[in-house]
Amino acid sequence: MTTVTSDLAPDAPRPEVIRRHGVVVRITHWINVVVISLLLMSGLNIFNAHPRLYWGQAGADFDRPWLELTIDTAGGGARGVAHIGGADITTTGLLGLSRGPDGHWQIQGFPSWATLPARRDLATARRWHFFLAWLFVINGAAYWLIGLAGGHLRRDIAPTRRDLAPRNLWRSIVDHLRLKHPVGEEAKRYNVLQKLAYLAVIALLLPAMVLTGLTLSPGVDAAIPQLTTLFGGRQSARAIHFITANLIVLFVIVHLVEVVLAGAWNEIRSMITGRYVVPMEKHG
Repeated sequence: MTTVTSDLAPDAPRPEVIRRHGVVVRITHWINVVVISLLLMSGLNIFNAHPRLYWGQAGADFDRPWLELTIDTAGGGARGVAHIGGADITTTGLLGLSRGPDGHWQIQGFPSWATLPARRDLATARRWHFFLAWLFVINGAAYWLIGLAGGHLRRDIAPTRRDLAPRNLWRSIVDHLRLKHPVGEEAKRYNVLQKLAYLAVIALLLPAMVLTGLTLSPGVDAAIPQLTTLFGGRQSARAIHFITANLIVLFVIVHLVEVVLAGAWNEIRSMITGRYVVPMEKHG
């Protein structure tokens, strides 16, 4: 007979396991992972058809975009350049000038490895983008409706008055800066910064991205011209669409870093099975 010993002392408390995420949250989360990734890639292919952004209804001054991904051939060579406002940033190899699938240099806003499809194909990219956009809207609507009906949004996402108390808000900020993650009872729920971040994404960024995308659809624009007015013009809607997409990418990067720091396996498992091991405070 083999005796199995435990690293825990006989009287040491065993880790508590809870169900952290419901089925709907887990399913909609993973659908979003796939759909948003492909939306981003197809959107970058569409952007490559005209890698410039303007403000206003129809880009009244097309000679002076506030963002442009292009090349500079001064001096006889070629380098990728990102013009942002009045700043010029060299981006050779990534933006403006990058290597294509065949390994040769080509002029385009975003590189081929980041776009769907990899080749420059506006028609195919638009078909992918519109199809995925409706999947995203349906998935988001299901999350909102079931989340409201089941109490998930009120219970888990909406910050409480206690969360927003200056003392608790400041403590959460300091803990994040110190890379200190909650343990015990506090680890069973989202902290206030998580709640505010998730709320900003699902209630502001994602709806703004959807609405500006609809504004860019000729059919929707004809049926609901008020959307164009709401966003200050068609070119402004395109710019806001681009900005919100990039803010979502930034959120995802921060989210992934936090997942790794908090314990990648425990966090990912909780989003697959719902099973979450509550981290215990370390003594000694």
